[in-house]
Amino acid sequence: MNNLAGVDLNLLTVLEALLAERHVSRAALRLNKSQPAVSHALARLRLLLNDPLLTRQGGSLKPTARALQIQPHLGEALDRMRDLLAPAGFDPSSERRTFRLAMSDYGAAVLLPRLVPLLRTEAPHCDLLVTQASREAMAAQILDGEIDLAFGVFPDLGERLAHDLLFEDHYICLADATALSANDRLDLASYLTRPHALVALRADVENEIDRALAILGHKRRICLTLPHWGMAPRLIAGTDIVLTVARSILPPAIEADGLRLFEPPFALPAVPFTQIWHPRRRGDPAHQWLRQRIAGFFRTD
Repeated sequence: MNNLAGVDLNLLTVLEALLAERHVSRAALRLNKSQPAVSHALARLRLLLNDPLLTRQGGSLKPTARALQIQPHLGEALDRMRDLLAPAGFDPSSERRTFRLAMSDYGAAVLLPRLVPLLRTEAPHCDLLVTQASREAMAAQILDGEIDLAFGVFPDLGERLAHDLLFEDHYICLADATALSANDRLDLASYLTRPHALVALRADVENEIDRALAILGHKRRICLTLPHWGMAPRLIAGTDIVLTVARSILPPAIEADGLRLFEPPFALPAVPFTQIWHPRRRGDPAHQWLRQRIAGFFRTD
């Protein structure tokens, strides 16, 4: 492919979609093309690059080694082309755009009540698509170009992703008032004897609470694992279960429901709430505008 003469560069956008979706029908839907058109483009790409690129495995397509080698460079090249062809600036009052965000219900609780009114006021023609996934899946979706921004706690970003710390939360414990001692708290020994609720999309992924306990040589019993932060407090009412969560997810009047808040009986790290994006997005004016407006929600200076 040293000579670009006669090469249809639109084929590269098809390859990008196929590598992201790994399915012809989904790639066609993403591109707003027919399935035969995408299949025909894939056949041309195979001839052009002298490689099968994607081979069928079960109900999906598996990229070849050559395709996996191409994918990151392809995404970077196409993003640069989009930046070159995009308007020099972004006028939120008139331009149309769909922003694709990923977050847990914790992220939704702290961000969306601020973001949705802002978009309706300042960017009324922009749409918002919000999805939920584990932190590992969200990072992968950013790298694959499936979403624009992800929000949450990401302890191991490395240099692959750009990020901006929005604020730091802290952990708090919650239990039914009747299940606590006279001073409405638990010491470490009592904390460890109680059953616990864990909020996680995947129970097999290590979390900051159990990592901190493991460093101290302790382990708690998880009797309830669920994916939704907002539901968890309602489930421990009237039980002996202890819930340890980020403070901002709890409503201000939570103790009116017969529950009591108390500080964890051991040291826990802060909860850094971060927005992450692919470094290729830095030059996108609309993306810059959205990141800056979101960061402004939490700026205290």
